[in-house]
Amino acid sequence: MATISKLSSPTPCSSLRPSVGHPRSSRPLCFLELQSRTAFLSRVAAASSSAGLSVGSNRRSRSSLVVTCSQNVANGSVVERTALHDLYEREGQSPWYDNLCRPVTDLIPLIASGVRGVTSNPAIFQKAISSSNAYNDQFRELVQSGKDIESAYWELVVKDIQDACKLFEPIYDQTDGGDGYVSVEVSPRLADDTEGTVEAAKWLHKVVNRPNVYIKIPATAPCIPSIKQVISNGISVNVTLIFSLARYEAVMDAYLDGLEASGLADLSRVTSVASFFVSRVDTLIDKMLEKIGTPEALDLRGKAAVAQAALAYKLYQKKFSGPRWEALVKKGAKKQRLLWASTSVKNPAYPDTLYVAPLIGPDTVSTMPDQALQAFVDHGIVSRTIDSNVSEAEGIYSALEKLGIDWSYVGTQLEIEGVDSFKKSFDSLLDTLQEKANSLNLVSL
Repeated sequence: MATISKLSSPTPCSSLRPSVGHPRSSRPLCFLELQSRTAFLSRVAAASSSAGLSVGSNRRSRSSLVVTCSQNVANGSVVERTALHDLYEREGQSPWYDNLCRPVTDLIPLIASGVRGVTSNPAIFQKAISSSNAYNDQFRELVQSGKDIESAYWELVVKDIQDACKLFEPIYDQTDGGDGYVSVEVSPRLADDTEGTVEAAKWLHKVVNRPNVYIKIPATAPCIPSIKQVISNGISVNVTLIFSLARYEAVMDAYLDGLEASGLADLSRVTSVASFFVSRVDTLIDKMLEKIGTPEALDLRGKAAVAQAALAYKLYQKKFSGPRWEALVKKGAKKQRLLWASTSVKNPAYPDTLYVAPLIGPDTVSTMPDQALQAFVDHGIVSRTIDSNVSEAEGIYSALEKLGIDWSYVGTQLEIEGVDSFKKSFDSLLDTLQEKANSLNLVSL
């Protein structure tokens, strides 16, 4: 198992990069389970080179983690295994990274450590673009060529997504389109616009033009029909901002409806994930439980999110089985995998792997921001947990209802907050870009 050494000065995008400067002889050469690390990373490097990317060897190392390979020697070779490799190879769960910024080549060490995909959202790009000068040259060229601020924003985003897709393409190819995806979200301003979301998804899919891109669409009521339509057009989708079991079921139905309506003879290249948000559920319900204040209520703090997630997995197993699903499988359809999102712990009193370790199971994805990823690589335990005690999850879910927790209200409130948060990030970023245009002495648009 990998061991972790923590260094100072973490930064959002490079805090997981292995540090440099150690003598080569002090570390064993490491290899992935299925193929040598050297061979695999050479494919990633080749993809990087063909995309016109370069690894910034002159940049100061800003990493906060050092992954030291375990020295498991077999036939003279040394094999690297991190908890992330074990997640996928032993339990069938894909670990993804919930972050993206420039230089995109910072993802290469993460791929080596077992990361198999990337998710992004307006908040992530707001932080990346507003806090970095890495976007200035392209932004200046775009605005000077006559692009308005929002059009320039999308070109910045599309380049990052394209470059990341190229890095994950070897995984996509290796798994025959089963993994290695990079997600980009439609404008959060369209969360209540069914047709606008469809058109935005089609446009993004066209301009990114990569087989392993997921177009993120929020699971708002107006966008459920959008999901069906986009899937039916053969576009792969990451459905985001799912906070309740009822809405999750509607999302699964939209995926199945879209596959059936597509008319495609081969469905194998139309895939999807359903991003079920976790930690935010506890953040809201814990406040409600503290307001109730009884010993029973206080004892349920920190348990709601994982319990609901376990029940979501039960729904998933039921939905993707039986005659309707089997008919689609004959055409090559792949299951819409559950993706656990919002996996960082908001309450410091809770274990730092609370929203990762209890949600491990086959055909799932766990997308983790820096802190959650660091914690799990450091001391996460890999074992199938998601359906290890479904009866307990049902008991917690029911107990919360008996205390007056309205799950429908929780889902609706969190959806409103999630959409609003992304809209604010999007609007803030456009304001920041306008200020950047001014500071770079560009024409104000």
